[in-house]
Amino acid sequence: MRPILIVDHDAAVRALLAEQLGHGGEFAPHGAANLAEAERMVLAGPPGFDAILLEVALPDGDGLVFCARMRQLGLRIPILIVSAHATEADIVRGLDAGANDYIAKPFRLRELLARLRAQLRNQENSDEATLQLGSFRFSASARSLTDAAGQRIRLTEKEAAILKFLHRAGPLAVPRETLLAAVWGYNSKVSTHTLETHVYRLRRKLGDPAGEMIETEGRGYRLNPAAGAVAAAA
Repeated sequence: MRPILIVDHDAAVRALLAEQLGHGGEFAPHGAANLAEAERMVLAGPPGFDAILLEVALPDGDGLVFCARMRQLGLRIPILIVSAHATEADIVRGLDAGANDYIAKPFRLRELLARLRAQLRNQENSDEATLQLGSFRFSASARSLTDAAGQRIRLTEKEAAILKFLHRAGPLAVPRETLLAAVWGYNSKVSTHTLETHVYRLRRKLGDPAGEMIETEGRGYRLNPAAGAVAAAA
């Protein structure tokens, strides 16, 4: 499940959003009633949040100032402003502060969820993405895996590129030749054995020696992040 932080002083709004986000097991909602609480939760470290839904008017300050501060600190996850303060000037100020989207209250739940998913898809396709792979958080730009205990596992450039390509392919199996071309480019000296060695090492780092997470399918590989989550819970 993808952790989402809801920052709003209104307990009823937090409860409504938490209920909707939690439905179906897609998201894991967390709530904060003020900016101090939100900052503590965001800066607590891994595994962190995949996105923030942020009100502007909060008891201890301005949500847009908080948004700008998070961007200055290097936070790159989607931040969606959800606020009754939604004049043209408010929206411009929010986007200038680093927000990815601005949604006016009262909001339509289905639209809000669709916008959240759209921002998460955009994030996944960027080099700044932090992706959930079973019990691990994968950062393509940092070339690292972070386990549930916050321990970091370093990846090589090729290992990170393989994981990123497999994740983008979704449920589809990627032929070995396609992965070779995508990760190594055209090089007649690179064989499928090289790819197999890298996949073997990736599986060891993921605690996946049986290939349940990086599955072998035909002449290719397929990523099954759910298998890693099940294995970690077992």
